Amino acid sequence: MGLELNLNSMYICVKDMDRAIDFYQKFLDQEVSERDEIFSIFNFEHNRLCLFNPAKVNEKHTWGNNCLPSFQVNDINLLIEKIHELGAPIGFPLTKIGESLVLEFQDTEGNDIEIYCKHD
Repeated sequence: MGLELNLNSMYICVKDMDRAIDFYQKFLDQEVSERDEIFSIFNFEHNRLCLFNPAKVNEKHTWGNNCLPSFQVNDINLLIEKIHELGAPIGFPLTKIGESLVLEFQDTEGNDIEIYCKHD
């Protein structure tokens, strides 16, 4: 039997856990599942989005695009409205790439987040 790998979670680094949790609760329309000053978790059906504050464990971190979470949505226009309501800056404007409409915005911690929607 060969090696099997399954991705069940990913985390992004944050500078202010409370601010990041507030942003992601509003963005995801769900409450944080597990909350801690070091590591907090949002549960999905098969995956988890985790927020990690490296300063709380004295871990050095280089800020930038270390991880690019990519969310698929069913209505890109509703998502764009939500991004504007959150005051999140769009860093990569809505662009048709292949069969998808894609854009990127920044969360409150400076992380880029990709959103895409299948487009005929």
